[in-house]
Amino acid sequence: MTGHVRVGVTGHRFLAEVEKLQTAVEAALDRLEAFFPEGELVIVSPLAEGADRMVAQAALERGAKLFAPLPFARDEYLEDFESDESKEQFLDLLERADEVIELPPTEERNDAYAQVGEWVLEHSDAIIAIWDGQPAQGKGGTADIAQRAIDRGMPMLHIMAGNRKPGTSEPTTLGDEQGELVTRNL
Repeated sequence: MTGHVRVGVTGHRFLAEVEKLQTAVEAALDRLEAFFPEGELVIVSPLAEGADRMVAQAALERGAKLFAPLPFARDEYLEDFESDESKEQFLDLLERADEVIELPPTEERNDAYAQVGEWVLEHSDAIIAIWDGQPAQGKGGTADIAQRAIDRGMPMLHIMAGNRKPGTSEPTTLGDEQGELVTRNL
């Protein structure tokens, strides 16, 4: 295969045992590069906190391109990031993106996240999902996007990762399974 290989990202925002997940992301990128040896990686990531940024950062360090579809206008999206550090990281990655698109407004905030998740799927050849394998805690969540990718038979690199305690920002771990890489259709 020649040309670009577009790899969409979906994943949890709050992550525990980050080192295990970073190792798994590197392994996932290795597998993609081996599976698509002549394709240039293009990461398709909305750059949300957590998984989206972890994959984007690792891929950029390898020389991949970054395409950032945003669920809202940039300034509105910045409101979702509480810390100055998070806002700076987002802006840094956004500046490094080869292309940025702001999706049209929606009536509900969760609809915007569902819309950007669907956009990622429609514009990707494969998916990296950093996910616990459990149902979504909200509309447009990682589980919804991952399940749609599975239903479509898309190649997926599923990195097992705890989510968060419902209603909190406290990340959970899957213990021994945290960071395990499972491939589907690849």
